[in-house]
Amino acid sequence: MAITASMVKELRDSTGAGMMDAKKALTETDGDMDAAVDWLRTKGLAKAAKKSGRTAAEGLVGVAVAGGKGVAVEVNSETDFVGKNAEFQEMVSGVAKLALDASDLDGLLASDMGGKTVQAVLTEKIATIGENMSVRRMASVEGQSVASYVHNAVAPGLGKIGVLVAFNGDDVEFARGVGMHIAAINPAALSEDDVEPAVVEKEKSIQMDIARESGKPEAVIEKMIIGRMKKWLSEITLLNQAYVKSEDGKTSVGDAAKAAGVEITGFIRIEVGEGIEKKEENFAEEVAKAVQG
Repeated sequence: MAITASMVKELRDSTGAGMMDAKKALTETDGDMDAAVDWLRTKGLAKAAKKSGRTAAEGLVGVAVAGGKGVAVEVNSETDFVGKNAEFQEMVSGVAKLALDASDLDGLLASDMGGKTVQAVLTEKIATIGENMSVRRMASVEGQSVASYVHNAVAPGLGKIGVLVAFNGDDVEFARGVGMHIAAINPAALSEDDVEPAVVEKEKSIQMDIARESGKPEAVIEKMIIGRMKKWLSEITLLNQAYVKSEDGKTSVGDAAKAAGVEITGFIRIEVGEGIEKKEENFAEEVAKAVQG
């Protein structure tokens, strides 16, 4: 497969690797971007294992909570200006509330919203506001209680990142604090038991390859991997992460929850534009094209 300059740039942006290293990684993996990231990590050349592209899509996340259920809905737009539009905000808030009774995204789009389906209302807003929009995704969580946290809120329940925390206990403020932690740190799972086995095995394989680069005996490497995997799991699982609001900066979320008389049972986090890469436009080139007709 031909390795293009844009592919090399994308890999460099996501890993921090040098240009020649990025090109070699892509060559070695026949242009497979994910495999190239793993190759760089194995060689110790990737500064971070960020596989997702830049989050460039705009819009808002709306959250709604009723009893022991909470939902978060992402509605995308072309520009950030629309997110500040009161008409758009009202629509996203309404869609989030309807999502409480919807089983999936298709059901949400077919839900009644003032005598019209959500899809029909969205189509009308596209015409009146003048930008393409979409209800991209929704997620829900249930528990004894659910607390919500919205980061960069533009209105109640609306913002750039929406978090819902399911918990047992009475300390809602603590649960909201955990929501703030989740928004900032973005854990991959609640606990070690919730991490997919395939993800764990892949990371273990990468760590084994990295360790073998040191030339140490296999018996030594096996012991090294146990410690490395324990550290990795503690870094990506919510209950094991150092709670951002702890006074000592070391207390885990799980221990802080116990002290507060709270049991965290689940969470979801949705960020606007997550996983979507928006085409970057060169303003100078656009002007030049317009002048040329």
